[in-house]
Amino acid sequence: MKILVTGANGQLGYDVLKELHRRKIPCRGIDREECDITNMPQVMQWMETYLPDAVIHCAAYTDVNRAQTEQALCMDINYRGSANIAAAANKTGAKLVYISTDYVFGSSGDRPLHIYDDKNPLNVYGETKLSGENSTRILCPRSFIVRTSWVFGINGTNFVKTMLRLGREKEEIRVVNDQIGSPTYTADLAPLLCDMALTERFGTYHATNEGYCSWYEFASAIMRIRHLTAKVIPVSTAEYPSAAARPLNSRLSKESLDEAGFARLPHWRDALQRYLSELAIAEEEGIIKAF
Repeated sequence: MKILVTGANGQLGYDVLKELHRRKIPCRGIDREECDITNMPQVMQWMETYLPDAVIHCAAYTDVNRAQTEQALCMDINYRGSANIAAAANKTGAKLVYISTDYVFGSSGDRPLHIYDDKNPLNVYGETKLSGENSTRILCPRSFIVRTSWVFGINGTNFVKTMLRLGREKEEIRVVNDQIGSPTYTADLAPLLCDMALTERFGTYHATNEGYCSWYEFASAIMRIRHLTAKVIPVSTAEYPSAAARPLNSRLSKESLDEAGFARLPHWRDALQRYLSELAIAEEEGIIKAF
C-alpha cells in the first residue's frame, strides 16, 4: 500500500502524513510547489510515476472570504484541480479520499444535516467544493467524500491561533454566537482518513469532532483554557458582516460513519485541550512562533 497526499504543507495534509509515517505506511506528500493540480499533465506525471494505491486529497483553496473576489482561482483549484486528481486516480487504479466541507450546505434550524440533505452553498468556496464533490463521484467511483468543518491543526493558520493572538492583544473580542457547528482537530481527523483509505467502504461521510458549539462558545473555551483575560462578546451574524455568507447550521450527522463501522472522533472540548497543549509545547521548543 502506497498513499499520495496532496496539500502536504496544509493543516490537514501535515497531520495525514504524520499519521501515515506513524503507521509506517509508504507515502509521499506533494504541495503546489511540486505539482500544480490544475495542470493535468503534471498530475498524471505524478500519478504514473508514484503509482499510489490511494490518494488523500487535502489540497484546496480555503480562504472563504477572498474566494468571493478570486472566484476563477478558487474554481480552478477546488473544482478543476480536484477533477484532475479524480481522473488521474481512476486511470491509475487508485482510491481517492476527497476532503469537503460543511459549507456545501446553507441551512438554518438545529437539525444535524445528513449526507443526502439538500445542498445550498451560500458562498463561492462552498460552491466550488460541491463541484469538486460531484466531479470526484463521476470521475473516480472508488472514492470517499468526507465533509468536515471548523478545522484547526498545528500547521498553518486557524481560528484557535487567531483567538490566542487577539486574546493577548485586545481587551475585548467580538465573536458570532448564532453559527453552530463542530470544531475539528486535524490530528483526530487524519487517522480516520487513513483508516478509510485502507478500506473499500466508498461513499459520502461527515467527520468532525463530537459535540456542537457556536464560534463564541469555541472562543470562550480557548480563553478559559489558556487563562487569557480578553472578554469575548457574543454578536449575531448580522452584526458581524463578512465578504462571504456563512450558514447558521453546520451540525453534521455522523450516521453514515456509524453505518460503515468507522469510529467517531473525540469531543471537540477534549480535542481543543490536547491541541492547546501541543501548541504550547511547539511554542516552547521554537517549532512554531507564539501567537
